[in-house]
Amino acid sequence: MHRPPEPETSRNGPYSPDLMRPWLHDQGGTPRRAKSNVALDCGWGRLIFAQTFTDSQALLAEMKKEEAGKRDIAFYISDPHVILAQAPMDVFLDPSHTYRLWMNRYRPRSEPMQGFRIRRLGSLHDADSVMRIYAANKMVTCDPGFFFVNRGDPRLTWLVAECTETHQVMAAVTGIDHVHAFNDPENGSSLWCLAVSPQAHYPGIGEALVRGLTEHYAGRGRSFMDLSVLHDNDRAISLYERLGFERLPLFAVKNKNPINEKLFAGPPIEEQMNPYAMIIINEARRRGIAAEVLDAEGGFFKLIYGGRSVACRESLSQMTDAVAMSRCDDKAVTRRVLEAAGLRVPGQIAVTDLEQAKSVLAKYGQVVVKPARGEQGRGISVDVRDAAHLEEAIEAARQHCETVLVEEFVQGQDLRIIVIDYRVVAAAIRKPPKIAGNDEATVRELIEGLSRRRAAATGGESTIPLDAETERCIRLAGYGLDDVLPQGEQIMVRKTANLHTGGTIHDVTDRLHHRVVDAAILGAKALGIPVVGFDFLVPDITGPEYVVIEANERPGLANHEPQPTAERFIDLLFPQTAADLPR
Repeated sequence: MHRPPEPETSRNGPYSPDLMRPWLHDQGGTPRRAKSNVALDCGWGRLIFAQTFTDSQALLAEMKKEEAGKRDIAFYISDPHVILAQAPMDVFLDPSHTYRLWMNRYRPRSEPMQGFRIRRLGSLHDADSVMRIYAANKMVTCDPGFFFVNRGDPRLTWLVAECTETHQVMAAVTGIDHVHAFNDPENGSSLWCLAVSPQAHYPGIGEALVRGLTEHYAGRGRSFMDLSVLHDNDRAISLYERLGFERLPLFAVKNKNPINEKLFAGPPIEEQMNPYAMIIINEARRRGIAAEVLDAEGGFFKLIYGGRSVACRESLSQMTDAVAMSRCDDKAVTRRVLEAAGLRVPGQIAVTDLEQAKSVLAKYGQVVVKPARGEQGRGISVDVRDAAHLEEAIEAARQHCETVLVEEFVQGQDLRIIVIDYRVVAAAIRKPPKIAGNDEATVRELIEGLSRRRAAATGGESTIPLDAETERCIRLAGYGLDDVLPQGEQIMVRKTANLHTGGTIHDVTDRLHHRVVDAAILGAKALGIPVVGFDFLVPDITGPEYVVIEANERPGLANHEPQPTAERFIDLLFPQTAADLPR
């Protein structure tokens, strides 16, 4: 394949002032007229090609056309200080680096992909999946129809990574062909919006998408591919540099708007808080509500607005009284209250000795063992089937609470429902962590790799413990920690789907049966609690059947994208701030 020579880079970057003129030349010296003042709609906002503007005022005027809820990016700015000096209150310098990969330096990967394939976006379902991935990564979303309608536009290319087993879209990337966009004399292209689902368990998906887009534009004969990456995204930068990308002295400028606030306003607070506290604090600050950290390690903070203050520990606030909290704190009490309200609950007893526990196991065949008090899945053993494991599970539960419950094991999907102010605001299926074999890595190595990826995706909140419960689940699958897992073999390494022990969350809010919604609201009213997270087991997400397992008085509001959990929580605490906010 023909590779055009690389242009010289001036001290102002590859786009020197001479190249800002409308009459430009291609690599063969033939005059080529570039389009002027180009702003390309990408769905989430417009990419404004600054090198096509000969006047900075015209560029700023174009940036002022940004629509509400969108994020426009003015890219390829070599003299950002000039732009910033002319509109310091309106725009800011994006804290991102620009990288370029010359196509004649690219080396394809020889090893085949395992467990997924890269393909073009081809359906409205694909586009909807991409929007869910964007939301999970806190990126700007748009109408999925935009991607679907424009999938044939030569200026835009969307690639997705599809799981070969489930056919679910796990990641996506956007490419822009500069020649088709504005008749680029430099013969370039660029990469945008690389996003991998936090639930994806295959390694190397991001790299595969970058390579796929690179090879796509190399096939079109493009000379290079550029991208913009936040300066502190060390993992992404490491990947790009490993693939041969080089940093350029080119910059991006964005409008000061609520979407971009975290990029130009600096860190919101100095203390390091966990994601469950920060999602609430950030939403409060967005509304002008002051936040005061009381104990960062414990997740305690105070919100202050109009002379009123409310103390919180993550989603547990002064709005929840001590009686309601005590009903949720003891799982046996929770079950009795919910059963008395007419909700379906599993059979359960508080065991006093091993023989009593064995009789419960004999009755049900499979049981769940858990401490009467506790949270985040600690001390819980699910699907216990024999006396030896039963005794181990009871001892593990007693490490967290002296009172141990043995409960009927109910088959079904693990459903978490968030109820705020007696309205269901979010529902998600929680799936236990599982690993996929590759004929090379041991079970231990695969678990450690998945645990690192889960931690990176959740701010360190989700990891898979290598404890007795994990070893038990691996033994149930017929393996040991040091066994090499065969190619294509997948095993669940925990029976519980708690986020803190490596579980993943998948939004199903719009698919719930109305009887399940009603049951969650009734349960919250029975407990007398304004904010609660219920754990249901359901055979079918869209069906009416359910069993309520637990109620959490301090549910995590993070990781429920795209549902507005933090927004509804702040609505509850400070309803006067909700009047002018979109619902």
